[in-house]
Formats: sequence, structure tokens, C-alpha cells
Amino acid sequence: MDKAQSSLLQMDNPIIRRVLFHPRPQFGGPPQGARDLSFKAYDGTRLGGRFYPADPAGIHILYFHGNGEIAQDYDSLAGQFTSRSISLMVADYRGYGLSQGEPTVFSLLADAHAFFNETRRFMEQDGRTGPLWVMGRSLGSAPALELAANVPESISGLIIESGFADSLDLLERIGAPAALLGIKQDPVGNLAKMASIALPTLVIHAEYDHIIPLSHGRALFDACPSLRKLFYEVADANHNDIFFVDMAGYMSTLQSFVEAK
Repeated sequence: MDKAQSSLLQMDNPIIRRVLFHPRPQFGGPPQGARDLSFKAYDGTRLGGRFYPADPAGIHILYFHGNGEIAQDYDSLAGQFTSRSISLMVADYRGYGLSQGEPTVFSLLADAHAFFNETRRFMEQDGRTGPLWVMGRSLGSAPALELAANVPESISGLIIESGFADSLDLLERIGAPAALLGIKQDPVGNLAKMASIALPTLVIHAEYDHIIPLSHGRALFDACPSLRKLFYEVADANHNDIFFVDMAGYMSTLQSFVEAK
């Protein structure tokens, strides 16, 4: 085990896991047109997600949702993407939705690669030739940045919504002070990963986010060295209503960015 892996395992203290993860299961099957996907992770744990298809030659987004959410929650939102010819693959972390196991910070990042490989395999099998973007919301910013930093040659672009720049600051805010648990440096490394990403990058953040402040989104954006990047601040919005306060502006900005050449 290397030093980075050892540091990540420090984050899997029961106190941290209790406040960082809020898994819940999925009940019921997918709506008409959508499909549930299931596959095995590196250690045999079965993982799942929900795919909302659009044009096979159009944009595809592998989406990592926020804490307390599951893929099924996007049944009512996916139409905003598919109506714009954007296919959406929503991944469920361990213990969330159809995914088995217990969520950990280590598996959050390791499983990102499994989801990415499975999404690419599925796209090829299904004859989907469009570009693949990666998107992460809130907690999902960590797996999204993990992929963008490590397999940029296989990704067309990155979208971060309500992402955190510093996991230690986030833990302090949600009631698990990392310093008291012996964690001195940020082992997730969102900010450091962003500093290495030259992909087209869109950062979206709410003006009044009380969980992950706007300053986190700004820090991520400023760290990104990409020559094509955009920061979209959703005015008068908070962490959990960011999509609904300005849905038209949110979606038109996202669509224009991913479709730009």
C-alpha cells in the first residue's frame, strides 16, 4: 500500500463515514426508456447505476451524484439532459441505490475507475459513439476529479457542480473535525487534481451554498489550468436547490459548453 492509499484509509474512520455518507437503497425499476446497469468492482462488490439514453452520437455524461442522493432521484431530472441530446449515466456509490457494500472514501475513488470502464464498455457495446464527459456534484466532485486527473486522454471534458476544494474544511463544516482524528493533510486532493487538468472544464456553484461555500468552487476554478474553462455562479441559490433556482440558465450554460468545439 502506498502513502496516498494509506492517507485515504485514514478518512474511513467511523466518525467521518457517519457524517460523510448517507446511503439508502433503490426501490422500483427504471422509468420507460431508462435502464439499470450492474457490474462487479475490483473486489467483487456489485455496483449499479441508471442510464438515461439520448442520441448515440451525442454527448454522454458519466454523473457522480451528491451525498444522500441515489441514481433513481434523477428520474425526474434526466429529461432536462436527454431532451438536449445528452445521455446521462448516473453512478451509485457503495450502499446507495442498487450498489452493494458499505461506502468508504477509498472505494469512492477506486470505484470511479470501475464506473468509467463499465460506461465505456457499455457505450461500445450499445453502438454509442458520442464523446464522454465526467460530471460530479458535491461529494461526487471527488470521483469526477479522480478520473479527470488520471485518465484525461479518455475524457472529453469535466463538469463540477457544488464541488469541494479541501476535504478537511468540508469535514469541519459537517461535524467531523479531521485534525482531532489525526488527519493533517487533505488526502482526497481535489484542489491538487484540478491543478493538473487541462480538459475543458465547467464549474457551477450556488451563490449562497451553506454546505460547500462559493469560495470552494472559485478555488477549484482558479486552480484549473485549462485554456477552455467557465465558472457559472447560480445567483440566489443554495446547495440543494441549485438546479431548480435557475434551471434554464443552468442547462443552457451546460449545453452550450459541452457542445462548443
